[in-house]
Amino acid sequence: MKSATHDASARQHSRGPSPVAGHGGNRNERARKPVLSEIEDEIAGLLDRSTPELRLAWRQLHRAGPPLGLSRGLLIRALANQLQERSYGGVSRALRRRLQSLAGASENATMAVDPGLSLKAGTTLVRQWRGQTHTVLVHNDGFEHEGQRYRSLTAIAERITEAHWSGPRFFGLTKRARALAGAKAGR
Repeated sequence: MKSATHDASARQHSRGPSPVAGHGGNRNERARKPVLSEIEDEIAGLLDRSTPELRLAWRQLHRAGPPLGLSRGLLIRALANQLQERSYGGVSRALRRRLQSLAGASENATMAVDPGLSLKAGTTLVRQWRGQTHTVLVHNDGFEHEGQRYRSLTAIAERITEAHWSGPRFFGLTKRARALAGAKAGR
């Protein structure tokens, strides 16, 4: 039987801590620490800059002046975000496209559902209410119920129940509604 050795090579193979400062441990963490402190220092330095200096930094970054009325606090947050994106990477192209599509739908007042929901055109939603079955057809630009078009599920739910209801919840499209339906089915 071999005796335990306490040399660096034994620790290196056992993934134990190395007696040499700066060696061993998590390589990714070790590589990130200097970058993290540099970014933290740059962000902390933003607080010490004057507002004209912050505006100049914005101009250098965006090749245009900051929006009118942008407060100093928002200017600092936006610059800090840009520093972090430069170091760690920004949002993916897919997320950027999704956000632009949601923003466009919101501006055009065509957004009919919660952004968390993805209902494809042609989907049929069915809900029983007081003994009557209600069917809703999903379109690209809204919903159809009993031959009438609606912009939101909430409008349909309110028409059916004659009371204020969240449309996605009424049709069981939220986590809470699904949990309640599961609890009732288990009784």
